[in-house]
Amino acid sequence: MLLAAMCLPPTAFAEDASPPGADIGSVRAWLLDHNPELRALQAEAEAAEARVQPAGALPDPMFGLRLEGIDADRPNLLPGNVGMTQYSVRQAIPLWGKRDLARDIASQEAIALHEERSATVLERLAETEQAYVRYWHADASLQVVDRLIDLIHSIEAVARERYALGLAPQQDAIRAQVAGTRLRAERIERAAVRDESAAQLNTGMGRPVDAALTAPISEPAIDLPVDARERGLTAIRGQSHPMLRAQTAMANAADDAFDLQKRRRLPDLNVGVGLMQQGNRLESYELMFEVEIPFQRRALHEREREASLRRDAAQARVEHALSLLEARFGEAWARWVSARDRQRLYRDTLLPQTEANFASALASYRVGDVDFATLLESLEAWQGADLSRLDARRDELQGAAELRALIGSTP
Repeated sequence: MLLAAMCLPPTAFAEDASPPGADIGSVRAWLLDHNPELRALQAEAEAAEARVQPAGALPDPMFGLRLEGIDADRPNLLPGNVGMTQYSVRQAIPLWGKRDLARDIASQEAIALHEERSATVLERLAETEQAYVRYWHADASLQVVDRLIDLIHSIEAVARERYALGLAPQQDAIRAQVAGTRLRAERIERAAVRDESAAQLNTGMGRPVDAALTAPISEPAIDLPVDARERGLTAIRGQSHPMLRAQTAMANAADDAFDLQKRRRLPDLNVGVGLMQQGNRLESYELMFEVEIPFQRRALHEREREASLRRDAAQARVEHALSLLEARFGEAWARWVSARDRQRLYRDTLLPQTEANFASALASYRVGDVDFATLLESLEAWQGADLSRLDARRDELQGAAELRALIGSTP
């Protein structure tokens, strides 16, 4: 039984588990565990780590065998049956700290890949959280529209009752029916938006676009720390954000590569030892030293120039990443503050006001103090305020997700 379970593909376990979507934590967990892009980045980062030790290792030695004095009439390649046999072993030895520099370059590149993966995790988490917010918002908006349809039916019944008593024209009931039909059309549009949001959420998590999702059970929670603004600016300007750490590591690698290229002016050493055999006797030993002659000065100069330009480009990318993150943080902060203030205004002021206005209009319509148009307008204003609150809350949550990625924090 255990062997059969081990042979199942990873997706088999995912299908048995409850589909994500009930809350934002479920989509975060699915993304981190199953997203193929993140798995690929992790494998690449581990592969880069595996390159660190070989980068500073000595080259493999070379073994040589030389046979001299082979009889042309009766050739025999056994060492004892030729005139002279020479055995040699040669080893290239890079000098002047070149091996350490090569190891440092590979290490910095491995660090950069790990940091790039961390930055990608933050980006994908933010994108998936924003997709989940849209999914929740579409579902919550449908509930508001459904509630509005039920209220339209209720005031239609009131209009019919008043018409039956001769207290209101039949037009009131007809207008209620028209409003109900218009709302059902809006519901169809919002249901399509929900399906689109579900497809986008599945795509962001690395799932099939038509995979099942659990309906949201509550409003998602994406909290920001009290000192979010200060922490965000500190993370960016202090270069502690993974994107900046990745660019800094690449700049360090480029700096080491420039130093390594300059040291290529200095020759490396080849060392060899050998044995000479004649017949079955060892006749003599051989010791060999070779050094490279850096004769191609122009080629060396151009390679150094290339390494210098690559170093300058890497440093410029650090500055560009810093300015880009600062700009994104400033824009995201302004959007989040605006959405937060609008959401509070709708929730604490406009929504209670429009709800009270509808209740008053309904009571007044029952006794004939206001006409049906006023009642219908007050109902649409009340539910419109609730939809505006949901829109503002959606923008606030999406802004919080983006800010948290820029701050560099994960749930």
